[in-house]
Amino acid sequence: MSDKPLHGNEVQAEEQTRDQAQKDQIQTDQVQKDRAQNDQAQRDQAVGNQKEMPFAVVHGEPLSEIPTDLYIPPEALQVFLEAFEGPLDFLLYLIKRQNLDIVNIPIAQITEQYMRYIDLMEDLQLDLAGEYLLMAAMLAEIKSRMLLPRHVEDSEDEDDPRAELVRRLQEYERYKQAAEDIDTLPRYEREIFGTIAEFPDRKSTQQEPDVSMDSLLRVFAEVLARADMYTHHRIQREALSVRERMTMVLDKINADDFIDFKELFAVEEGRGGVIVALLAILELMKDSLVEMVQNEINGLIYIKAAS
Repeated sequence: MSDKPLHGNEVQAEEQTRDQAQKDQIQTDQVQKDRAQNDQAQRDQAVGNQKEMPFAVVHGEPLSEIPTDLYIPPEALQVFLEAFEGPLDFLLYLIKRQNLDIVNIPIAQITEQYMRYIDLMEDLQLDLAGEYLLMAAMLAEIKSRMLLPRHVEDSEDEDDPRAELVRRLQEYERYKQAAEDIDTLPRYEREIFGTIAEFPDRKSTQQEPDVSMDSLLRVFAEVLARADMYTHHRIQREALSVRERMTMVLDKINADDFIDFKELFAVEEGRGGVIVALLAILELMKDSLVEMVQNEINGLIYIKAAS
């Protein structure tokens, strides 16, 4: 810096420049402060909009805070890594875990492990099913029988004490494997889900026939009266199918010409035949496959296939 004294104008310009720099710095700091406040306000608002998920629902009331007077005994929560469906399932688990031969079971080793499991369940104050205790007694019996001395000449003819247990284990293993194989198959509402497609713009209208029910019944009564004239004793019962008669009716009519309603009935078949024919015609009308008209009251009824 030069030691030359500054003139009045230069000193004033330098002071203005310094004041302007200070104002700019103050303005920049204020803008940054306002921006930080706005960001914090947005974060607080977002956190306030999020509802805290309750960790439990007691009597329909959600709880988001643990009660201060809540006491949980130490034995209230216990985790079991293995769940067995029965004593056979547990024995099969012990055999497979140690890669043992199911046909040649070391009964002493398996019995010892099984009894340790029973003692553990009793220590945990769990109610054991009777089948577990029954299996424990069976294992103890097999173990005692295998410890008894056997004569050499009778050893070949005597059955293995483990034979019945092995047979039950093999049978249970087969059924368990079959159940697991079935469980892997696709299941409805597990891997396969049904859908319902809706068509709001689609309208289905069914045209009502121009014939009243009274007129239809009156004509049908005439057909029944004619059918009674052909009534005779039948030894063998004939099988009459409505679906088959519907096909026969459709074969007799077409979409171009009307035919008389009475022509669709074979009065020679008796009451059973004409009743089945009437049911077939009503089913065709329900499915909108035929059209039926009557030109005048109590007049003839005509029918044709729907166009």
